[in-house]
Amino acid sequence: MARAGCTLLESTVAKAAMIYKAFAHVAHFYKLIRRIDQFLRTSSVDLVVVCDSPSFNFHVAKAARKAGIKTLFYVAPQLWAWGGWRIGKLRKTCDKLCCLLPFEQDWFGRRGVEAVFVGNPLFDELETDLAHYQRYEDFKPENTRFAIMPGSRPAEIDSLWRPMQQVALRLKRRYAGATFVTVAVDAEREQILRAAQLPGFECQYAVDSVHNTARAADLAIVASGSATLEVAAAACPMVIMYQSSKLLWHLVGRWLVATEQLSLVNILSGKELVPEFMPYFSSIDPIVTAIEQLLEDGDGLAQLSTSLAKLTGPLAEKNAREEVARIALEMLH
Repeated sequence: MARAGCTLLESTVAKAAMIYKAFAHVAHFYKLIRRIDQFLRTSSVDLVVVCDSPSFNFHVAKAARKAGIKTLFYVAPQLWAWGGWRIGKLRKTCDKLCCLLPFEQDWFGRRGVEAVFVGNPLFDELETDLAHYQRYEDFKPENTRFAIMPGSRPAEIDSLWRPMQQVALRLKRRYAGATFVTVAVDAEREQILRAAQLPGFECQYAVDSVHNTARAADLAIVASGSATLEVAAAACPMVIMYQSSKLLWHLVGRWLVATEQLSLVNILSGKELVPEFMPYFSSIDPIVTAIEQLLEDGDGLAQLSTSLAKLTGPLAEKNAREEVARIALEMLH
């Protein structure tokens, strides 16, 4: 947005976090909301577009409503997964809702929110050729090409990079010819990963897209999030991880979550299409076992590759950026 001429009040990228880890930044974002509220009341704003991060953006949208400004929500909050009671808040603050998942348009529409499926921006520039599947005819588990994807958020790297390496070391002991590539979103993240590399672990580092890296891999170990959809679009089988507090999960998390699956790939599939360890607490044994079971079934890997490609096909049918821009312009007239 800055490159497009947007004036940034503040960049929040460094403080991006999910679930319980977000609590550490509450005070910071509360102060930022007060600044935004003042800005909207004292500036000439025609339209507010809030993107993702509903816990924060509900407050921004509320401030916009008080200032009499129309609000477009880009990325529907996942109320169908947890926090469904917030639907009333969304109805009050949202003039138009852009959904990234096909089923969301109907879900929100039936609850009184004007919603439209716009496609998924991850796929606007990706090569999503449904004829491309991973080939496993001559696959040998001992020569598996692994892609390790610990995420881009600092909190994800802190909690997942070490156990992902431990999984890789275990796999290397069984599959001597296995190779590993770790993808980083930029050179800074690459240096963070290199600095925390465990003794004995060997891998290549790539500053590249998740999708490109996954297309060249036989199997990916992925942090939960939007990256799983990019891996799926590359038709690459995967195992999904996310670490959380065991205590908080049992006290709060498992009572809030309304879906049987937690990863986007499995939610779209309506079943556990790929193994997900969410939350992952401490032992890597179940993760290693799940990977080994996948690798020992070449036909199963081929079928999974095909299923993942077909699953993500509908997400690429629209260009999300063009759709959202069109809707925003319509709201200005």
